[in-house]
Amino acid sequence: MLKKIPLKIILAILVAAVLIIGVSWRLGYHQGANKPLSGSSGSHKLLFYRNPMNPAITSPAPAKDEMGMDYIPVYADDATTPIKSAQQQADDFFGDETKVSGLGVVTMTEQGIRLSGVQVVSAVQEKIQRALRTVGLVVPDETRIHRVQTKVGGWVETLLVNYMGQLVKKGSPILSIYSPELLSSQEEFIKTRQLALRPVADAGDRTFAQRLRQSAQRRLELFDVPPDFIKELERTGKPQRTVTLLSPADGFITAKDIFPGQEVKPGMELYTVSDLSVVWVDAEVYEYETRDVHVGQEGVLTTSFDPSLRLTGKIAYIYPYLNRESRTLKLRFDFDNKDLRLKPGMYVDINLMIDYGEGIVIPDSAIMDSGTRQVVFVDKGEGRFEPREVKAGGRSEGKTQVLSGLNVQDRVVVKANFLLDSESRLRALIDAAMAAKK
Repeated sequence: MLKKIPLKIILAILVAAVLIIGVSWRLGYHQGANKPLSGSSGSHKLLFYRNPMNPAITSPAPAKDEMGMDYIPVYADDATTPIKSAQQQADDFFGDETKVSGLGVVTMTEQGIRLSGVQVVSAVQEKIQRALRTVGLVVPDETRIHRVQTKVGGWVETLLVNYMGQLVKKGSPILSIYSPELLSSQEEFIKTRQLALRPVADAGDRTFAQRLRQSAQRRLELFDVPPDFIKELERTGKPQRTVTLLSPADGFITAKDIFPGQEVKPGMELYTVSDLSVVWVDAEVYEYETRDVHVGQEGVLTTSFDPSLRLTGKIAYIYPYLNRESRTLKLRFDFDNKDLRLKPGMYVDINLMIDYGEGIVIPDSAIMDSGTRQVVFVDKGEGRFEPREVKAGGRSEGKTQVLSGLNVQDRVVVKANFLLDSESRLRALIDAAMAAKK
């Protein structure tokens, strides 16, 4: 019959057994963990766990980072992949794109997606428009500017338009001039007229006299002598000492270079008459906006100093060169100005509505633009996020039209995509190293 074992002995045996098992487990764990690090050749043996955000941080046991994400296990067949620091990863990200052959698919757990803040939205089919605002400068219409010049030499007798800004009408008198050449031309016209009116028996002499008269009259007309002056000269038969010149167009005097008594010479500019019933507005757009403008496109003119002023005009001309300093392209608008509310030299606002048409639209934040390519991450379900290169079109109000690379209802990442991008790049590097090893 077995003797009864005291309770104290049983407790001592149990404590000793627990201590032996604990020490054995600790020794076995460290040996198993350190053996691959010392050069074990196992094909798929666990080496350590690395931080998903910084591969330079590792742990011999499963752990979580500050965001609660699980450390990633690293096996012996991945040992040839060099571990890069956070700074090296940053250098790779902002460095030459050709260093990375591509981007890898990222797989995350539901908990990792939730803790990292990844958010996705669906691409939609809709129309996108953008308001383009620029500043314009009002200038006279160059096709409505007239230069008043004299075609004969002489002296100014009287100025009938004697200050800048004065409004003149077409055919209204502007100055009277004394010119010996005009005086002799009048006398020639009177004599040839008298010769043409003289009874001549020979028809040939009569035709010759008529031609001389027409030539003398034509000479006066080419000197800009008014038709009414020629009719009066023909009626009275007496030459006038001065000839009054008329305005060639309606408009305002915007330049005046003469005074009474001043000598003038042929070709000398006397006045500039500008018709402001139609004005130009020169506006500029940036180089990247040039693809959005075209001749005939409507623009709305507004001003900050007159809220009631709102005019609609069209782009009449696009200049064929850029401003080298500001990198802008000049546009020219035509605006009716019958009431003369627009004055040359004014600055105005020009608003253009750019219509990009209907297409696939996603939020701006979904696109990662490196300068050489544009990438989005597409949610493929079950925690898989696939990088996809796209071509972006017009942008407006936080949205971007995608010209290629996406389909309607594709779910794209709009938040925490930089986290996915860094993980995708690292995955691509590991895959490339493994492929090279094979």
